[in-house]
Order: sequence, then C-alpha cells, then structure tokens
Amino acid sequence: MNKTHMDLLLVRHGRTTANAKGLLLGHANPPLDELGRQQAARLGDALRSGRFGTVARVISSPLARTAETASHIGLPVEIDDRFIELNYGEFDEVPLAEVPAATWAEWRSNIHFRPPGGETLAELGIRVRSACESLMVPDRAPGLTVVVSHVSPIKAGAAWALGGDDSLSWRLHLDPASISGIVMRGASPVLSVFNETAHLATE
Repeated sequence: MNKTHMDLLLVRHGRTTANAKGLLLGHANPPLDELGRQQAARLGDALRSGRFGTVARVISSPLARTAETASHIGLPVEIDDRFIELNYGEFDEVPLAEVPAATWAEWRSNIHFRPPGGETLAELGIRVRSACESLMVPDRAPGLTVVVSHVSPIKAGAAWALGGDDSLSWRLHLDPASISGIVMRGASPVLSVFNETAHLATE
C-alpha cells in the first residue's frame, strides 16, 4: 500500500489462545499468545514506519491483549474504556459452536439483543460512536490517532464512518492485528482502509 494520510486508525489486537480456539471473547482478559506477540511486533513496525501517517497519539482498550499490542507502537498508551470489547456476559469464553442456534439467530437479527449479563450491540455502538466523534473534533492536535481495540468496537467505528447502523457489524470481517483507517472529509468521516493485514505477511 502506498503511504496514505489518515486521521484515525482502528487496530485490532494480536491473537490470543481464546481467539485461536474459536471462543467468544469479551471482557475476559487473556494475554496475547506467541503468534499474537509476533503480530503485535509487526504491527508496531508498520505504524512506526510512517506508512499511514505520523502517529501522534495511541489509545487502548483497558484489556491486557490490547494494551500489550499497543505497547509495540512505541508511544505512551492512554486507556479509554469506551473501546473495550462487547460484554458477552454469560457467553464470554464460550465456544461459538455451543451458542444455541435460536439464540445466535436472534443475536444476528436484533441489535438490541442482550446476552445474559451482557451488552447489546446498540449500546456498544453508542459508546464507540461517541468516542470516535470526540477524537475527530476539528481542533484536535495534528497527527494520527491510533486506537487499539477489538472486533466489535472496530466494526462499530466502521459503521459510524459509513453512516450505517450497528447491524452492519455482521457484514464485516476483521483479522487479528489488522488496521482500519478513517479520514475526515470536512465534517464527515470516510472509511479509507479496512482489515489491512499486509504488514503481517512473512518473507
């Protein structure tokens, strides 16, 4: 990819053992696995290269897997709870294959579905959109803001940029340690890059 100016990068953390096992992973707090640490290192190299712009600010979800990924970028890391993963409640760390089919169908068709003890996609969308809007104010400091987050918040950020609702989440796919970029065109956010993983390729 050629160097492209961005205003905001939404970066997914590297892989964890729970991700590798196909578990739903919300507020549970496992660290990166060995592959995840390698992914985070390559991600840090790509962001420090200036390929996406000059990184001025790094923000992370409060969970260990995002904070560890963010540490590879080489700047002080701010914590913002609004970028934490969806709260899966009683389904946290449950294999996706074990979620009852009827429950999964309702979850995918209703952004107001609440897993027991958890959070709705609509609620997540409200907090993520608010966070993105606060980072993209016209008088913000120059430079690129990098947010290291999770699948559901990054999808909500993409939906915000596309002007869609939170049901778009189910039509988007994100890989570990992927990069998605938003640029402001006047007062409007524009999704410029989504699920970029070229930096993870090995020779």
